[in-house]
Amino acid sequence: MANMEPFRVKTIAEWHQLRYLPKPEHPLISVINFGNVTRLREEEPKSIINEFYTIALKRSFKAKMKYGQQEYDFDEGVMFFISPSQVFSIEASREIKHSGWSLLVHPDFLWNTSLAQKIKKYEYFSYAVHEALHLSEKEEAMIAAIMQNIEHEYHSNIDNFSQDVIIAQLELLLTYADRFYNRQFITRKITNHKILNRLEEILTVYFNSDSLEKNGLPTVQYVAGALNASPNYLSGLLKTLTGQSTQHHIHDKLIEKAKEKLSTSDLSVSEIAFALGFEHSQSFSKLFKNKTNFSPLEFRQSFN
Repeated sequence: MANMEPFRVKTIAEWHQLRYLPKPEHPLISVINFGNVTRLREEEPKSIINEFYTIALKRSFKAKMKYGQQEYDFDEGVMFFISPSQVFSIEASREIKHSGWSLLVHPDFLWNTSLAQKIKKYEYFSYAVHEALHLSEKEEAMIAAIMQNIEHEYHSNIDNFSQDVIIAQLELLLTYADRFYNRQFITRKITNHKILNRLEEILTVYFNSDSLEKNGLPTVQYVAGALNASPNYLSGLLKTLTGQSTQHHIHDKLIEKAKEKLSTSDLSVSEIAFALGFEHSQSFSKLFKNKTNFSPLEFRQSFN
């Protein structure tokens, strides 16, 4: 089963059927109380692709979940987000014991609304974010209430305002999630500052080894992998803590190393550029001047 192609769920109605739930009230949007989902089908595949957005708020979630190739961190978190056409897998017992809510939204529901493009800009829908969103009890209640408002709206008689009301509620939910994710970066200061220290260690070791000449500048993907984080998550964290992206930190370490070589050695600019992983010295000189407002030669002359 593990090597089979992911099972594609094209409609919300199919999702309901897969979970032994009644036919959805609305074909393009559905709110599910996990208390009504008691078991999975025996033949249900482990890897699934939904053709709609999934926003889930879960409590007591004991299963292991993978989103793309990353395993979701559910040690404390209770909320996660999945985009259409992205692979996820769950390893759980057939009996479902967790509680909470799930909101399924088909992209067709967003056509000609403010969220049609905006929803794609929320980074927490990305494969790269594999940390669940941690919520307080008050925040859980707030998110659950918005989901229930959406459910109540499409259960009511549909009129010309129904979609606008639901879109407004959905946008409010996503805005709160954005706030909570940014807050999460700030409140986990001890772990975050350990990451900063580890980042400094990784870059120092890399720049002091022969990796520069062999492999060139470290990539954002390399640094994120060394820190056991995703590129998007790491850059978001660093921007919150330092105001600078991962790439900016890499360049800062590069300039620090370049200044050291320019001020303490007799190597030419071309030799320094090559030692720092640049194929062309012009590229090095351009970056150096962009970061310091001096050319490499001007910086060296300032020490004479």
